[in-house]
Amino acid sequence: MHNMKYGPIARFVIRWFVCALGLWIAAGFLNDRISFDSSLFVLVTAGLLLAVVNTVIKPIVVILSLPAILFSLGLFMIVINGFMVWLVGVLYPRLDISGFGTAMLAGICIGLVNYLVTTILEER
Repeated sequence: MHNMKYGPIARFVIRWFVCALGLWIAAGFLNDRISFDSSLFVLVTAGLLLAVVNTVIKPIVVILSLPAILFSLGLFMIVINGFMVWLVGVLYPRLDISGFGTAMLAGICIGLVNYLVTTILEER
């Protein structure tokens, strides 16, 4: 997303959309472990909160976790992404995530959606 010719607001809106879409897809795959009351409002709000958490908190956590990330050859990022999803579930109780393992799976799903959307947008 860094090489795209979008302004910072457009990039944040895209990130918000990707987070909400990723949560929706993750909830579809993990249907009994992630619940958003089938409410589009809850999903969009959780996506917004996840986008804010990923913008503000995640860079700090990544810097503090750099030794673990390097030692694990980047695999620790799965744990960090899961932590971000879990944190959103704690901060926004209407998004119910059954546990940290579920949050890690959702983080993987959101990461894949982010990769696909970024690839599509960079081709244009």
